[in-house]
Amino acid sequence: MITRILGEGQYEIDEKHLDRLNRLDSALQSAARADDAAAFTAALSALVGAVRTLGTRLPDEMITVSDLVLPDEDTSLSQVRDLLTDEGLIPG
Repeated sequence: MITRILGEGQYEIDEKHLDRLNRLDSALQSAARADDAAAFTAALSALVGAVRTLGTRLPDEMITVSDLVLPDEDTSLSQVRDLLTDEGLIPG
């Protein structure tokens, strides 16, 4: 599974990590719904950090379609709220 962090690059992540990413995504979605900026910042940082830790960074010159696209850690709560679906940032 290829995941892009906007402004940073792409990571290849084994699908066995999808449950963990979905749990982090759920925490982010809950914080956004509650309009809890501190919890949102922590949840977004944890989600992006997990992608970095669990994934393998792809070379910048490698052009690959992304399965998931995540905002970077500096993205505001209101900006992410516009990206959220009923399933969060990560479908499934």
